[in-house]
Amino acid sequence: MRLVLDAEQQQLRSSVRKLLADHAPPTRVRSVMDSADGYDRELWQRITGELGLAGLVVPEAHGGAGAGHVERAVVLEELGRALAPVPFFASAVLATDTALALGDGELLPRLASGSTIGALAVSQAWGPVPATATEQDGGWLLDGHAPFVISGDVADVVYVYTGEWFVVSEGFSRRTLRALDPTRRIARIDFSATPARRLSGSDGALDRVRDLAAVALAAEQVGGMGRVLEMTADYAKVRVQFGRAIGSYQGVKHKLADMYSAYEQAESLMRHAAWAADEDPSAVPLAAATTQAFVGPAYFQAAADGVQLHGGIGYTWEHQAHLYYKRAKTSELLFGTAQQELARRLGL
Repeated sequence: MRLVLDAEQQQLRSSVRKLLADHAPPTRVRSVMDSADGYDRELWQRITGELGLAGLVVPEAHGGAGAGHVERAVVLEELGRALAPVPFFASAVLATDTALALGDGELLPRLASGSTIGALAVSQAWGPVPATATEQDGGWLLDGHAPFVISGDVADVVYVYTGEWFVVSEGFSRRTLRALDPTRRIARIDFSATPARRLSGSDGALDRVRDLAAVALAAEQVGGMGRVLEMTADYAKVRVQFGRAIGSYQGVKHKLADMYSAYEQAESLMRHAAWAADEDPSAVPLAAATTQAFVGPAYFQAAADGVQLHGGIGYTWEHQAHLYYKRAKTSELLFGTAQQELARRLGL
């Protein structure tokens, strides 16, 4: 088992971090999150076109890079650090992993290139959405809705799980929902006699997608934790009260130490889960559930402590601390309660 990044993976991290520093600074993130699109089209083109990151886990035969989940986790860490407003998680994780699990070679090259943005419609508890499928004239029509679709407002294609698997690319309507996290949009998608292509769902496909989504989300969360820790430690060094930097006070030191300890544990768990996704698939279900059960609450606690240690400025709209706080809470609850999933995996 290897939990330390090798030279190529470290170079990948450096390249993505530089790209995001140049093209997704906090001012740009705020501008994009308030825009009509809600995502940065130029940055998406750079990530997918220039660096080819959307297809990291896609085999070369389908237009991907043929890399692994460890490499994708590296990218997701950096996206989480920057709160980058791109539909990477929805398209390059959820939709791509669904296409791979179902063997949908028709869409894989387009998802890998980033020319098509994908999304996944499942219930928050990873069950079927309230939609029904009707066979008609050799095809299928969907009626109903998907109440909770990450990046559904910009998706070109949507994989829909109704108990069976379908994919739709036209004939549906969508409405962007007001969510706590302004940097990751969520939409409701409505189907009304929507043409759909039925896919042959293999046994365990939904569980496989869910497990890999948990690993990918943990990578994002670890990246966010790292950035919160950096911001808070830097602030504690320069903020002076009663003639001393606040970082010299025991109460602040202890909170920062706790944040650092939790970050190191979260990173180790995430690296193990990403390694298992590449090298030991049988270990992924428990590793993914364990990782999410720890990382989600740990990120939120770090973000909450970060807001508190920034004092009054941390509560203002102008500071970034509240954006990490909102991302941390929504990520913790994104797919239901991680503790319940871990209990299910342990057979409790």
